[in-house]
Amino acid sequence: MALYQGLTGSDEEANAYKQFSPDFFDLIVIDECHRGSANEESAWRDILTYFKNATHIGLTATPRETKETSNTEYFGEPVYTYSLKQGIDDGFLAPYKVIRVALNVDSEGYRPQQGKTDKDGVEIEDRIYNRKDFDRKLVIDERTDIIAQKVTEYLKGLDRFAKTIIFCVDIDHAERMRNAISKHNADLVAENYKYVMQITGDNDEGKRELDNFINPEEKYPVIATTSELMTTGVDAQTCKVIVLDANINSMTKFKQIVGRGTRINEEFDKLYFTILDFRNATDNFADPAFDGDPLRVKPITEDIDLTDIENEEEDDETSIIDEVTGTEITIEKPVIRNPLEEPPTEYIKRPKQYINGVNVSVLVSRELYFDSNGKPITISLKDHTKEIIKGKYTSLEDFLLSWNHADKKEAIIKELQEQGVMVEALYEAVDKQVDLFDLICHVAYDQPPLTRKERANNVKKRNYFTKYGEQARKVLETLLDKYADEGVENIESIEVLRVKPFDEYGSPLEIISHFGDKQHYLKAVKELENELYKQA
Repeated sequence: MALYQGLTGSDEEANAYKQFSPDFFDLIVIDECHRGSANEESAWRDILTYFKNATHIGLTATPRETKETSNTEYFGEPVYTYSLKQGIDDGFLAPYKVIRVALNVDSEGYRPQQGKTDKDGVEIEDRIYNRKDFDRKLVIDERTDIIAQKVTEYLKGLDRFAKTIIFCVDIDHAERMRNAISKHNADLVAENYKYVMQITGDNDEGKRELDNFINPEEKYPVIATTSELMTTGVDAQTCKVIVLDANINSMTKFKQIVGRGTRINEEFDKLYFTILDFRNATDNFADPAFDGDPLRVKPITEDIDLTDIENEEEDDETSIIDEVTGTEITIEKPVIRNPLEEPPTEYIKRPKQYINGVNVSVLVSRELYFDSNGKPITISLKDHTKEIIKGKYTSLEDFLLSWNHADKKEAIIKELQEQGVMVEALYEAVDKQVDLFDLICHVAYDQPPLTRKERANNVKKRNYFTKYGEQARKVLETLLDKYADEGVENIESIEVLRVKPFDEYGSPLEIISHFGDKQHYLKAVKELENELYKQA
């Protein structure tokens, strides 16, 4: 086990790897192989070249193919790939939804009024500034504040203690965002100042809190503002919100940032995550390179035969026809000036300017959902669900037949989820107290929905339990209450008999004995389900 840096040095004696013979190793595994190992100009490549007789296996979640770096040139075509979509479909990685927030100054641009000065009294250059400039060249206090406000609003609706990473333009931006978030969450910051922390390379206290942030057992910090430090190598298992307020032009970096939210931790109810996007960074989802094999773009180093390419002489002049007058306009070829003939002009980088008093508002906030192929859904969530369900069950009768004959309703629910029905999002859009059965009937077939409690009460009114003994009736009534609270999936498993209040009736074996045996118990549960959906 070694780091590249630990094996090399500035002089020959520091090159520890040369203490081994070139044939010493049979196998070398290179993790994060998109980094220096893929760059033929890097000093790290010398180590791999030295041990060239060994088998080299490169591992990376973000293969790199640029003009300077090529994974495939060195390692060859991938022998095994596993995509984000596959990981989500297989239940290993968390699905996500995207909320894109457009601010007026980002969408329309900001042009300072004549004579507008920054906080130091320096006049602002008269031009149109856009999201690429904000927080890099021009800082607008109100823009930072409204983003902190919207993030706080979202967490109040979700969970104020949901672990959140806010990616900023630079360290200065991360510090200002930390202060803005603190202001909008003053009550929780007063309880513990570590509620929001700046975790950046220059902030020693924040770096010390990084392990606590990624530890599911630790409550604080809850919100981390960062720039580059947390883009890679951070196993944030319980991170539920990723906030993008940085311009992300690198697909590799975008993949890495999204990867901070894809961990699953069922014990802490981390099953999905949300991306709050203030910079249109999620446009990268539309890029085929996001979840596909990278295209090789590094130029081939072999000589290329150019003899077939015609080398035409260009005229010094060209002409076009004026479409209005019909006259010919001659355009002279521009003269290219030799830079050596011009006096050198020293480039002066303008310092970042800070301003306030700008009207910043939210133009539109749009929630995006993605289908099973990772494509954004452009129609309403209900219409999307209706299309999927009707594609599988043409009529209500078809659906009822399958539902009533299924050994376990959970199987149908799982099948619909695999088809692309976003159950949790649908619950939020309609009513969480409605059974998925009613949700489907309502959305796809326009049936009036009943709540789970209404269905449970309808069964109780029918005196359906009279054919069972007293103890069996208590168990079935408790199953009904469990259904009303949590849904049909939780009453289908025998494991439910191990939790409260069933444990008051005895062990699972003792409870099942009131029905005769396991088969009779499962039959009773099946009949209970049929009663629940009898008058659909």
